[in-house]
Amino acid sequence: MDAQQFLAEFGHIANAPNGVTRLRELVLSLAFKGELCSPSDGASNTLLDDIERQRLDFNGETRKQRLTRQSNAAGKFVGPYEIPKHWSWVSLSTVGHTWGQKKPDDSFVYIDVSSIDNKAGVLSQSPEVISPSAAPSRARKIVKKGTLVYSTVRPYLLNIAIIDRDFDSEPIASTAFAIVHPWEGISGRYLYFYLRSPIFVRYVESVQIGMAYPAISDEKFYSGVVPLPPTEEQSRIVAKVDELMALCDKLEAQQLVHRKLQNNLRHSTLQAVASATSPHELQTTWVRLADNFGRLFHAPEDVAAFKGLILDLAVSGELLSIEHHRAATGADLLDAIAAKRLEWSRKSVDQEQKEAVAMLKKLRTQQASIPDAALPEHWAWASLLQVSQAVVDCHNKTAPYVSEGIHLIRTTDIRNGRMDLSSTRKISEETYAYWARRMPPKGGDIFFTREAPMGEAAIVPNGEKVCLGQRSMLIRLFPDLFSNRFLLCVIQSPSFQSRMIEAAIGMTVKHLRVGGVEDLVVPVPPKAEQDRIVAIVDALFRICDHYADQLSRKQHIATNLAASAVSGLTGIAVEQEEEPMKAPQTELIAPLRLGIAPDVNAQAPLATILARHNGETSAKDLWQRFGGEIDAFYAQLKTEVAHGWILEPASAEMREKPAETMRT
Repeated sequence: MDAQQFLAEFGHIANAPNGVTRLRELVLSLAFKGELCSPSDGASNTLLDDIERQRLDFNGETRKQRLTRQSNAAGKFVGPYEIPKHWSWVSLSTVGHTWGQKKPDDSFVYIDVSSIDNKAGVLSQSPEVISPSAAPSRARKIVKKGTLVYSTVRPYLLNIAIIDRDFDSEPIASTAFAIVHPWEGISGRYLYFYLRSPIFVRYVESVQIGMAYPAISDEKFYSGVVPLPPTEEQSRIVAKVDELMALCDKLEAQQLVHRKLQNNLRHSTLQAVASATSPHELQTTWVRLADNFGRLFHAPEDVAAFKGLILDLAVSGELLSIEHHRAATGADLLDAIAAKRLEWSRKSVDQEQKEAVAMLKKLRTQQASIPDAALPEHWAWASLLQVSQAVVDCHNKTAPYVSEGIHLIRTTDIRNGRMDLSSTRKISEETYAYWARRMPPKGGDIFFTREAPMGEAAIVPNGEKVCLGQRSMLIRLFPDLFSNRFLLCVIQSPSFQSRMIEAAIGMTVKHLRVGGVEDLVVPVPPKAEQDRIVAIVDALFRICDHYADQLSRKQHIATNLAASAVSGLTGIAVEQEEEPMKAPQTELIAPLRLGIAPDVNAQAPLATILARHNGETSAKDLWQRFGGEIDAFYAQLKTEVAHGWILEPASAEMREKPAETMRT
């Protein structure tokens, strides 16, 4: 390797997205090409002869293992790249053996995928001791200290480890693992690093099967080839890799500190602008933000914080010129809304009149808490109930879904101010007529979520027929008096979100009562100012989106440049436009929701996880957070559903992930 070239490319690699990961891949790629250490005097042929003698003495090879090894006999391999002449390409079935399988007949230590610390390459904790009667069906593979285990299920997670200790009870591993116990002369750490290297990862990707739940068979695993140097050289390679990986860890820690400082600086700068108490202070802090914009915003997600600042400034009146003529006031607007609501109650009939009368009764007794935050003198504070024509909650309980019909908008269909109609459940016209009888939604209405997640909102698109889903509320305004776009800006602003969280109830899952939503307060400027504020926010958001797009393209270019640099240094070709698969390209989208909160002493790990994540998540996300094997996950899920801790889930679906979510 050219040291000058490496130094020239180092910054491009290290500072790219996932740059330290690229450096680790570079280290491993060079290690298994023989370019990290000086060569040994001996050759691997002597080691292979010694391994053959060990195998004959071991006499524990099964017929299947023998056939696999013989079909992968040394001398038949053509490796993916050139290695030093004193090395040999051999199969994984050559460098180690297994200890066989057994059905547990005594208490044993069970090692499954959740037992693995896949970063350190060891067991993460003391695995559970299980009695034979409670043994999972997959507890079969015998392992010992020094055995290397490789998860053949979802191999992109790199759940690989070396059994690093002895146990009082016999350790038995899940059949989800392929087992390699290295022969004497083969370094377990050498094999461990190789199985994590880009070389072997690409091999696994080429032979694994399955999309949603990819796996590599034991036969394909043991047929994978390994570049084998002499024993002494293996040790030196491992020592050098350990040394360089420690430096990568140090670099990554420094980058995290730098990123944290950058985030803190951005937060304090934005906070200074948001908390300015005079026009002069606002101008000063804004200039400071503008002068340091490039240093404060490093990634597309950073721009979201700036958008939050814009919204807070907008809904506090700071984006409008102070010289603007203020003939109208917020109080005048509230009077106009009240008059219009009274007129509506008189002219409406049937169910609509009932809603109007109920609104008037609530308004007479409502006592909303006014924030201390300052507003322009001619603005006013008012509750959501005061500015609305109607605020209606959802009473839907069950959902007889149909393949084609009317969109049922659930909380998961509302994100970032948008209503996603691409994956909604559908209900029939008859169901819609019953569920929407209180107030059929129409274009321009706002749907607001009061739970799981709380505080999301979106405007109903014109021309779309939709139905309000559970844990959501419909807010209808008088459009000629109050702008739904302005109200959406208010709801999305960090200041409103903070007030909303303060008003929420619940220990496990925070949520808002129906009355709590009605009592939330919003700033009320005159209608003309609302429209101007929305226009200003739109213009500033277009600039934000343009800058975020630039940052995204910059990151993409940096990623490709890092990949090219690694390819140039190692001579191993990599794809430029598509990352190696790190996750399946399909996802399980069946949502799981929290039911009755379990007692603190209940064995309900899944419900506990749901509670920490707003009471709802996809089955796939819950499974990954659970960390166990899939059969254990579904067994636990069945138990918790039976107790009512988790609501009965709908039938699972599979869908293709959007292209942008496939990249890491």
